[in-house]
Amino acid sequence: MRLFFACVCCSALLLGAATAAKSTKSTSNKSTGKKRKVVRRAAPVLAKTKAAARAEIDRKMAAVEIGVENPAALASYFSALDHAAEKPLHVLQFGDSHTASDDWVNAMRIAAQAVYGDGGPGFIHAGHPFLGYRRFDASGSNSTGWKTDGNKSHQDDPNQGLAHISISTATAGQTVHLAASGESLGLFYLLQPGGGQFEITIDDTTKSIVSTAGDDPAPGYFLQQLTPGHHDITLRTMNFAPVRLFGWALDNSKGVTFETLGINGAWANRILDTSEPIWASELGARAPALVILAYGTNEANSALWNAEQYRADLTEIIARIRRAAPGASILMVGPPDCGKLKPLLHLSEVIDIQREIATKQSVAFWDWRLHMGGARIVSDWMLAGLGQGDNIHLTGEGYRLIGNLLFTQIEKAHTESRHE
Repeated sequence: MRLFFACVCCSALLLGAATAAKSTKSTSNKSTGKKRKVVRRAAPVLAKTKAAARAEIDRKMAAVEIGVENPAALASYFSALDHAAEKPLHVLQFGDSHTASDDWVNAMRIAAQAVYGDGGPGFIHAGHPFLGYRRFDASGSNSTGWKTDGNKSHQDDPNQGLAHISISTATAGQTVHLAASGESLGLFYLLQPGGGQFEITIDDTTKSIVSTAGDDPAPGYFLQQLTPGHHDITLRTMNFAPVRLFGWALDNSKGVTFETLGINGAWANRILDTSEPIWASELGARAPALVILAYGTNEANSALWNAEQYRADLTEIIARIRRAAPGASILMVGPPDCGKLKPLLHLSEVIDIQREIATKQSVAFWDWRLHMGGARIVSDWMLAGLGQGDNIHLTGEGYRLIGNLLFTQIEKAHTESRHE
């Protein structure tokens, strides 16, 4: 098992938290004798300070002349975009906590679907597998009898699916709910010896019973055509036998999907810890036109990170994607500027190696730190209300700004490719 470390801040901060830094201390309640937490907020930023910080950010961002690097590597994606009005086009973004909150991906999703049509939510985690995960275009939940596998606390089982994470139970009557719109419903799950059964109910009328029993651990897939529009879907386990779910897929017959596959605290090598036959089968089933790899923050923060191992891991990750989805373009996105008093330990080196591997492997690259204003700009993002107080994560507004910028620059490269 490869090294896997939690992101330096609590995942609970990721859901558009307020920019002001907080500190807590325990005090005693005289009437009950119980301790309670008192939250102290940092003094609000003066309006003129906020405006000055935003002006400095805008100035530095405007000065960046380079856009997406190695844009020719996106040729197959650009070709698919030209036909998105006729058939579905899937974009999958793997990443860490920056991706998991869906703010950044959702900004790109909204922008792309306004131009190329709404392909639906695409892949969605089953239930709500970890704190900090969300989708703006779907709502999911699960009963309390499920446990999450593949997260930082339970990462020893390689039988994970597309998103490297799953929920499982061995108890009858456990439920998973999904509310979203689409024209077809898919469900990725694990076939396994002694696997249990579950029932799927769609809009209180359509029901299917699925068995997850199989000779060996292998990918299973359920597919059901739907009437266009919003649907309420419930899965219920039917017996006391193991069931493991990887995720839903809710699609329309044409248009673009932007699918969020981020996990709090993840390193890029998480992809290599998952059973390749299962993962490759599910990635191939999604048939992505573009795969975005958005990692680096957690690697940059670890004293145990190794540059040569990182080069080898990135190279193998790219190879694994190409084996599973040979028609997909790949875009690697570097980490943002991070760190309170000084940059994260290996931040510059991580970015340099990502750029190096992207060039060698004919992968597109986008330098997030450069495009947010360069090294040591993160404190201005916090002062401007665009960054959280940990000087690592952005606010919802900050992530939306980055998502729209990246989409605009990909579109610019797309336009330029037509004139070459």
